[in-house]
Amino acid sequence: MVSSAAKTVDAYLAELPPERRAVIAAMRDRVNAHLPPGYEETMNWGMITWQIPLARYPITYNKQPLAYVALAAQKNNYALYLTGVYAAGEQERKLRAGAAALGKKLDMGKSCVRFRNIEDLPLDVIGELIASMSVEAYIASHEAGRGIAG
Repeated sequence: MVSSAAKTVDAYLAELPPERRAVIAAMRDRVNAHLPPGYEETMNWGMITWQIPLARYPITYNKQPLAYVALAAQKNNYALYLTGVYAAGEQERKLRAGAAALGKKLDMGKSCVRFRNIEDLPLDVIGELIASMSVEAYIASHEAGRGIAG
């Protein structure tokens, strides 16, 4: 995994070659257009990350903010991390069905969708999935998955 030392999103974008910056900027715009209130956009783990600030939810296993979505330009592709999809099986099914409707097969790990072209993604479905999980719902999902009483 390629990781950036950039401290800000603008610095991260500036260090990318123009063609890669265009893809990351377009995907970033898509995420920001659908992001529910309460998440913050920042650089974390060497990539653009939308997360729940520790001031709002400090109960994490690693003392780091709870990441919801992340985006990175990797060496040979791009990576979109949708942790809400990992936490909710129905969301993964919707994502895969959206890709199938486009005639595409996702290159996907647990929460990571790898892509070479933005056209390979079911963008409408991704927007809906991002919009579908409020901070409160994501915290509840996280707690349920970790066996934490809410």
